[in-house]
Amino acid sequence: MLHVLAYRKLIQGPVKALGRYSMLLIHAGSALPDFSTYRKNLFSQMVQIGVESIPIVALAAAFSGAVTTVQTSYQLVSPFLPKSIIGSIVVPSMILELGVVVTGFILAGRVGARIAAELGTMRVTEQIDALEAMGLNSIGYLILPRVLAGILMFPVLYVVACFVGISGGILVGHFFGFVPAGEFLQGAREFFQPFDPIFGLIKSFVFGFTITSISCYKGYFTLGGAEGVGQSTTQAAVSSCVFILVADLILAATLL
Repeated sequence: MLHVLAYRKLIQGPVKALGRYSMLLIHAGSALPDFSTYRKNLFSQMVQIGVESIPIVALAAAFSGAVTTVQTSYQLVSPFLPKSIIGSIVVPSMILELGVVVTGFILAGRVGARIAAELGTMRVTEQIDALEAMGLNSIGYLILPRVLAGILMFPVLYVVACFVGISGGILVGHFFGFVPAGEFLQGAREFFQPFDPIFGLIKSFVFGFTITSISCYKGYFTLGGAEGVGQSTTQAAVSSCVFILVADLILAATLL
């Protein structure tokens, strides 16, 4: 009997969380037509999620592209392989995987944790209850602009990451003597697939939605005061990273 109760509790927890998460998104979607409610908050979140994240995303992408170029040139030491093959490996790696996943992990830590902390603090200090008491749709005012900002700005950050990462790979390869810039670009053009950037953009939309929606859910349903805020912040960052990896695998298996 105890085993049955334990298994039931083990199953009920994730199912209940999924139901609350789904209802939160449904209520947020129902507020879409009322643009005036969240317009100002949307533009503010776009700046915080997108514009303010550009420096750290660009820095991480530059080093990712540079390190990928160095490691690829280290492994491809055969005289029978042209140096241009380095570009044919680094560029698709940035477009398909590194540009979007590295950006996703950065946003999960920077943006996801911030969103969960903000909403969690508002919950435990009863600011969300005050908004509801004033007749304002708290989900439409707080949740929807954050999710929309993530969906809109993540592709922009992905493009920035790809551009900076590939540029970093070219510069490191050229100035450190691994591969001339011309041969790097030649290899990138020869093996370029038009669907690669489209696939990367699809992943960026999905990752942006995943990070912001999970973080909003964790923050909105925070319990337990300051300790609960800390737990929600940690859970938001960790859960976002885990589901980014899951979504990455699913999208690769279905679209490639």
